[in-house]
Amino acid sequence: MALLILGTVFVGFAKTYFLAGVFRAPLPNLLIHMHGAAFTCWMLLLITQISLVSAGRVDIHRKLGIAGFCLACLMVVLGTLAATNMLARGEPPFADAKAFYAVTLLDMVLFATMVLFAFRTRRDSSTHKRLILLATIGLLDAAFCRWPFALFRANVPMTFLFLYIFILILAAYDVWSMRLVHRATVWGGIFVIFMHEISLPLGKTIAWQEFAAWAQRLGRL
Repeated sequence: MALLILGTVFVGFAKTYFLAGVFRAPLPNLLIHMHGAAFTCWMLLLITQISLVSAGRVDIHRKLGIAGFCLACLMVVLGTLAATNMLARGEPPFADAKAFYAVTLLDMVLFATMVLFAFRTRRDSSTHKRLILLATIGLLDAAFCRWPFALFRANVPMTFLFLYIFILILAAYDVWSMRLVHRATVWGGIFVIFMHEISLPLGKTIAWQEFAAWAQRLGRL
């Protein structure tokens, strides 16, 4: 699952980030470089942490987990700043920037909430690993909306739909391995879907549009 997520992220950000030099697509500023680096480190940390547990080095996994929690906090800050910077630049061009700002900010709320609960349940490995996985899955809309296919461009609901497939795969694994869906998968999956489904309707409200306009002016400073 982690490798599948990593592949999804690489395809989505290959042109604008990982292979930016090949495609002549420089990032707009230092903040976006920092944002990209932090989120890439999270993906690499996810692979590392899974590998450590598989190798029986839970002791190192737990120590590295503290650094992972600090990284997650940094990601929320950088993600919020990057979203505001994107709003200030009037991006993305395929959507109402102010409405899309709700998608990006709620992604940060979703990620922060899931990581917090994952940290609190770190002694319960079955719950912890599912919450970490769902926290990461919740960010995949950013990768899917950048996939180089017309199906995903300018189609935020479609990116959500493909993101939900990962949740279904996790649920299917639970049924296969335990004969039932783990409670963390159920409640975490519902929370991921809920936060994504309310983001665009929220972004179109007058109150959010006014808030986003304020954030846009602030970002341009």
